Amino acid sequence: MTDEIPLLGDLAVQAYEAALQKGRFDDEEITTALDADITAVEEIRKSLQDLHLLSPSAPGRPVVPLDPEVAEAELVTPLEVEIGRRRREIGRIHEELRSLAADYRARPGGSAADVPITVLDDVEEVRREIDRARYGCTRERMSLQSGGGRPPELLEADREHTLELLRRGVRVRTLYQHTARTSLATRTYVQEISRRGAEVRTVDELSERLIIYDRRIAFIPKERTGRRPPGAAVITEPTVVDYLARTFESVWQIGRPFEVDQQTAEYPQVAEEVRHSIIRLMALGLKDEVIARRLGMATRTCRRHISAVMEEMGAVSRFQAGLIIGRENRENGEDRENGEDRENGDVGR
Repeated sequence: MTDEIPLLGDLAVQAYEAALQKGRFDDEEITTALDADITAVEEIRKSLQDLHLLSPSAPGRPVVPLDPEVAEAELVTPLEVEIGRRRREIGRIHEELRSLAADYRARPGGSAADVPITVLDDVEEVRREIDRARYGCTRERMSLQSGGGRPPELLEADREHTLELLRRGVRVRTLYQHTARTSLATRTYVQEISRRGAEVRTVDELSERLIIYDRRIAFIPKERTGRRPPGAAVITEPTVVDYLARTFESVWQIGRPFEVDQQTAEYPQVAEEVRHSIIRLMALGLKDEVIARRLGMATRTCRRHISAVMEEMGAVSRFQAGLIIGRENRENGEDRENGEDRENGDVGR
């Protein structure tokens, strides 16, 4: 049975009860009794007939109410038969495909998950391995998402996967960069998955993307060399996966909760952290493009931030800004050393 069974509204229930009192369902009589629109009553009659609560319309024969228990059996029995057939079909699929799983893993080269570290160049093969890991995930998914806000189409695909994990009781934790907070698509996505139980935080800088399932299998992308998405390394070696999980935990501890409802209150603090990161990376002599990539923002946006920092310092060039930053770092270092000396002196007294 493929058609969806219609639901009974209040007016339909009243119409059925009125038909019980009159012993028949006459459109005009029911319209008068309920003070309803004749068109609405005609639609209700059809719905009640679909539910087998009224007899079919036939020339010369009145439409009369039918027993709801009989109607229930007539409607439910075909569905139960269909459910039974589907369950048998599912069992057959499991039996036949699982019988081939051993052959698949024993093939030359094996599965990526059967080798401690496997590098896959084919993007579709990477996706298949990620799907396989996600289907088998029972406890937790941890992920680092560098690069600021993500494209809406990627978020939509990940949304379904994330909600499916949450429905199964899997803990989902994700780290973004602070700059992702400026993306409307990312904020909308985070708001939805957070309400379903996911945990999301942001930090100023992330080195690369990382996904770990159940602390058992990890995915690290290859370096992108063109427009095409890169391949990935699939890692199942326990020591390496455990190291990556501990790395995630250390970054997670310093992350700020990505609470969309408190976005306005949090953003000044986040913006200040981004500013300090820009100054730190400028002090290293990195180019604008590299700083932008490290902080997950567009190069043009990064240059606006750099210009604002230079204007605040009173610097007219990157070289002069570097000198000012270096001098301030030395002065701050000397202040800390003097403070430590004073503390040590107090302790010695």
